[in-house]
Amino acid sequence: MSQTILLQRAGESRRGGFPMSKTTVTRVFVGAFVAVVAGVVLGLAALLTAIAGGAVSIGGPEIVTVNGAAVAGTLVWLIIAKLLIAGGALAALASWMGALLNTAQLEDKTWFVTLLVLGLFSFGWIAMIAYVLAGPDGTRQSRTVPSVAAAPGS
Repeated sequence: MSQTILLQRAGESRRGGFPMSKTTVTRVFVGAFVAVVAGVVLGLAALLTAIAGGAVSIGGPEIVTVNGAAVAGTLVWLIIAKLLIAGGALAALASWMGALLNTAQLEDKTWFVTLLVLGLFSFGWIAMIAYVLAGPDGTRQSRTVPSVAAAPGS
């Protein structure tokens, strides 16, 4: 006779996943925001440096002149900027999904619906900023255990 023993790890919910607390959602979202801003700043700095360094010249006998060596150096920085932006976007998506899972545990579904609808209509950044600043934490919701009533006559 074989028996299956199911172990539940500390912090694991009954559904088989680890709940993402608001603190974790906030940290991931702030990291995503910082990565996207850093990528945009790096990309703009690379473009401005390339233009100031003569990578692209406009005017003269030829309408546009491109200096290949200067463009090659700029491309490396632009690729790094794009990777930062892409990584930040993926982290923002992960934090949005974590916030959805967190707010789905609440009895009042207002935050869940707000996050879902604004995220689906490409306003997820606004919804996430509001959630980080004022949203509830579904993992800290008080969980009451139903009590067993005593049988009559006992």
